[in-house]
Amino acid sequence: MKIKALKSLGQNFLLNPSLTKKIVKLSGLEKKDIVLEVGPGTGSLTKEIAQSCQKVIAVEKDPRLINVLKKTLKDFKNISIINKDILDYKIEEKNYKVIANLPFYIANLIIRNFLTSKNPPSKMVLIVQKEVAQRICQNPPKMNILALSVQSLGVPKILSYISKKSFSPAPKVYGAILEIIPAKKNINYDLFFKLVKAGFAHPRKQLAKNLKSVLKLDKEKINYWLMKNNINPKIRAEGLSLKDWINLTENYEKTFINNI
Repeated sequence: MKIKALKSLGQNFLLNPSLTKKIVKLSGLEKKDIVLEVGPGTGSLTKEIAQSCQKVIAVEKDPRLINVLKKTLKDFKNISIINKDILDYKIEEKNYKVIANLPFYIANLIIRNFLTSKNPPSKMVLIVQKEVAQRICQNPPKMNILALSVQSLGVPKILSYISKKSFSPAPKVYGAILEIIPAKKNINYDLFFKLVKAGFAHPRKQLAKNLKSVLKLDKEKINYWLMKNNINPKIRAEGLSLKDWINLTENYEKTFINNI
């Protein structure tokens, strides 16, 4: 039975058997591992995962694909198929990994949900849009909010790039295999993201001007605070590293928290 990919769900099914093997190999799975697969589609990647780990929890939103998956994966006793939106699903396993061919349009939200979860995975290996993977792994002088959001909660790394021809239907952009190892920092995340968003409010403006405009603080105090952290007030937000933002958060919290 041939299933037509739904554009509304951002479906692009994996076609290349060598690619599914490559993804599993790059994931470094062990027989003891429990894997949560997001959007198994027609099950081509699911089969490869199931042969390399203890258990697979395949969460598929599209009800049309459930019967297809049950037929395709009927010989595997270590696969659980769940018809649910991954954004509404709460995994009960305490030690698990995520492997997923993510819909490009919602990839950022799914990544953030896992990284901020009270029960995050030990590792994620994800197929995402090439440009998104590159933005997530970016460093100064081209830092961005997405990169800081992910890097403050985990360690991302691009493992490989994927041709458009490996999918059906072929997307308009190339893909990438992105690894993320969740690792939360010991910082005040509410304050961290408030400062980051203020700094990037107008990306082409100087950092000090953005902070003054958004946080409504005294210019001299902001300049002092930045220079105390070895940051030129005239720099743009994209020029700051993750460590710079963490330092600003820690120092601001100690000195100016009551002023926000």
